[in-house]
Amino acid sequence: MYPVSERFLDRLAESHTPVTRVQLMLTTGEVKELEHTGGSVTVDRGQAIRRTCTVTVPDPALIPRTPSDQLAVYGARLRISRGVDYGDGSHPELVPLGVFRLDSVDGDVSEGPVTLQGKDLSAVVADDKFTTRYRASGTVVSAISALIRRSLPDATITSLITDQPIGSRWFDIEGDPWAGCQEIAAAAGAEVYATPDGEFAISTLPDLATVTPVWAVEATEGGVYISGNRAMSSDGVHNGVLARGENSSDGIPPVSALVVDNDPNSPTYWGGPYGRRPLFYSSSTLITNAACLRAAQLKLVEARAPNASGDISSLPNPALEPGDVIRVVHEDGTRELHQVASFSVPLDLGGDFPISTISAKEDA
Repeated sequence: MYPVSERFLDRLAESHTPVTRVQLMLTTGEVKELEHTGGSVTVDRGQAIRRTCTVTVPDPALIPRTPSDQLAVYGARLRISRGVDYGDGSHPELVPLGVFRLDSVDGDVSEGPVTLQGKDLSAVVADDKFTTRYRASGTVVSAISALIRRSLPDATITSLITDQPIGSRWFDIEGDPWAGCQEIAAAAGAEVYATPDGEFAISTLPDLATVTPVWAVEATEGGVYISGNRAMSSDGVHNGVLARGENSSDGIPPVSALVVDNDPNSPTYWGGPYGRRPLFYSSSTLITNAACLRAAQLKLVEARAPNASGDISSLPNPALEPGDVIRVVHEDGTRELHQVASFSVPLDLGGDFPISTISAKEDA
């Protein structure tokens, strides 16, 4: 979860005035504070571009009409925040929701409103397709950093992992550099994404079984719970991953690792009634059995995700991030731990805050 004060989290469950801020950063260097009437920021770990936004503004003057207007807008960015006004004269506590490349401006040229849409800065990397063959090598962090800074030279990249060497990986013309970043991160059992600050992070997914919940969504007096349900599905669910690496160009022999669901109490237990349903993953970046193991563990978390999921609706918490573990207490008193997969933060004062989770388990 994005660092916030205890006062911030406490106030979310109380009557308060939300504060939202949208800044338009033009290519000219000018920064405009945008009056806005609605919109949302959607954050989804399951999508290649994790953060997207829609903002509704009343001013039709934002629609570009001249070539100079277009030059100012094409390449412009939006910086969006939401927070709490404590109503005591202190400054509002704002949480960043993302820095977005402005992709479209649409609306009535005479009366408005105007809808702005954008994607986080990983879209800049993804759209900068290779025009010549590209070789990634070195370590996970250095290779990812080179790919990101190929498109965004000034990008800030934070590594929260133990760096690992990788085998050479050649990418073909028209290849997607952002998909390449994800493939390389998997060699360390990690993922890479754009942060709410407009930077980039390389990190591992927190372990639902061991991590401390960052927030409580409770159907109790003073709680933030509105509604919730839990689901299970076997569609697309795998309970084992075999990760393999072979890199003849580096003279490295084949390596592999098989990771399975070995929990006898799990409905997808490898040795149970669910049967064996393996998924296969290969990359030339994997040059040791340990790297294959890390990649297989990461992929197994994703492959088992649809098995248990939840959809929770609560009062909005803009500080949440995908991978966060939250404690949910339903109206019947059932306690569960959920790992956040996606959510949508409203930019108006009303509306629910839907949270989808990738896994859930009973909380003792």
